Amino acid sequence: MTATPPADRRPRTSLVFDPTVAPPPPPPPPRGFRRILHLAWPERWTLAFGTFFLLLGSVMGLAAPKLIGGLVDGMVEGGGTAAIDRAVVVLVGVFVVMGVATALRAYLFTVAGERVVADLRTALYRSVIHQEVGFFDGERTGDLTNRLSADTTVLQNAVTVNISMALRFTVTILGTVIILVWMNWKLTLAMLSIVPVVAVGAALFGRMLRKLSKQVQDALATSTSVAEETIAGIRTVRAFAQEGLEDARYTEAVDESFRLARKRAVLYAGFTGLITFFGFGVIAAVLWLGGRMVVGGEISFGDLVSFLLYTFTMAMSLSGLAALYADFAKAIGASERVFELLDREPEVAGGARTLARVAGEVSLEGVGFRYPTRPDVPVLTELNLVLRPGEVVALVGPSGGGKSTVAQLLSRFYDPDQGALVLDGVPFTDLDPDWLRRQVGVVSQEPLLFATSVRDNIRYARPEASAEEVEAAARAANAHDFISEFPEGYETLVGERGVRLSGGQKQRVAIARAVLKDPRVLVLDEATSALDAESEHLVQEALDRLMEGRTTLVIAHRLSTVRDANRVVVLDGGRVVEEGSHEELLALDGLYKKLVERQFAA
Repeated sequence: MTATPPADRRPRTSLVFDPTVAPPPPPPPPRGFRRILHLAWPERWTLAFGTFFLLLGSVMGLAAPKLIGGLVDGMVEGGGTAAIDRAVVVLVGVFVVMGVATALRAYLFTVAGERVVADLRTALYRSVIHQEVGFFDGERTGDLTNRLSADTTVLQNAVTVNISMALRFTVTILGTVIILVWMNWKLTLAMLSIVPVVAVGAALFGRMLRKLSKQVQDALATSTSVAEETIAGIRTVRAFAQEGLEDARYTEAVDESFRLARKRAVLYAGFTGLITFFGFGVIAAVLWLGGRMVVGGEISFGDLVSFLLYTFTMAMSLSGLAALYADFAKAIGASERVFELLDREPEVAGGARTLARVAGEVSLEGVGFRYPTRPDVPVLTELNLVLRPGEVVALVGPSGGGKSTVAQLLSRFYDPDQGALVLDGVPFTDLDPDWLRRQVGVVSQEPLLFATSVRDNIRYARPEASAEEVEAAARAANAHDFISEFPEGYETLVGERGVRLSGGQKQRVAIARAVLKDPRVLVLDEATSALDAESEHLVQEALDRLMEGRTTLVIAHRLSTVRDANRVVVLDGGRVVEEGSHEELLALDGLYKKLVERQFAA
């Protein structure tokens, strides 16, 4: 697919521009967990305050076992109730500070994380809707919505409380090790014997869990796609009585995600059980060795209690880190799907040029095209076609001849593989895509209406339009009368995809939207082929008003539409095979005449 690359706006390192030297490529974005942490950079100050309270709470937590050990020694050695009272007051004060610090830490980290994920979802959605149309041809809607919801939710847990918990556990472990070495290095060596086992196990576990987590997210996306597709097409499902088939499809997709999730659960359960065994096993070892030291007079009973509390704290922190490691592995698996989409650049790029005045001449010069999802099937081959300003051109031909493809190229949903489309002498690729699409209006056979009000659907073409302009557009489209008959008038909700309106009503609302857009080039893609006679009359009357003074391409099968065109172009196999007026083409006794005869025979 041909596309114009965006201009390079990065600052150069040299003050002297050398056109023979290519600028250095931009550094690749950080990957994996580093990329996840990179998301939190905009919230660094909030996280910094949260880290301060995290450290304060951790220090208070590390002081508590030593105070408890002193309290035990005071009781054993008979220090009196006053000493016990003072020790308890100090201990309670430590717990109060620790509780307040923990609450503030949790709040700051959670708020920062929620904001990070909200920004991520916004950026991901922005990336999705700016992709070229060919991208959506190869993607399922359910998979894309799953990335916006499920995948970002997994990341949300990673960048919120999990980072806070990981920091707290890490600080606790490091502080505990320092205190334990200071208290008794022999017991500390016995306690640290578990660390190599945990480290090796965590590395192997994380690698396997990351791969499984990505597979689980993919399977969930598949099941979401099946459900969304079925619900969107429920009328077709019901018409063919295929509820059982769709139920089976969804069940199969859910069962596959459950199978992978169960496999992940087995892996997680085995790792967690192993870490728990080693954690409490080391406590038993410390209790055994420390008890012998108390009996031998090497340490006091209070010191042993403090050491056991520190060991228990460290074991719980290690267990917590193991669980968080699993969550981070899941997040990295989900992040690969999110960042893959977030980093994707649209293949249909555009320039920045606009035209002060648009006459409306459109040329297709030697255009060849294949759809990205079907690269082996040529749709258009060296197509040459000129639409003159204000001219109405009818495009006809057998099904699959490329008529609707031409309409999509005019809206620049795709770029041709060869040749060029030109507006008033300027190639489409040089023009700003958004500006270009504002010059082209499309009314299709089955227009899409959003699940909002009639007014909002018409105003979608120009959100700043006044109520008077909306009503004027509706009158021009023969839509004002039926809209006024609704109890809520222009505020009537049309339902999802306009399901509460008839076919003719939807079509006229779509025409009103095109009138409000006021394009210079108009594409009518079989706009009346699905309507009854009365609706067709009203819609055609509205279309006639809309076409006045505009360059119009009409894709139609009905003779009544073709007969009134200034020129008829016949497409077959992606090429122009006949061209002229209705009468001229009939006289040629070619493909056009055969198409007309088939219509009369039908």
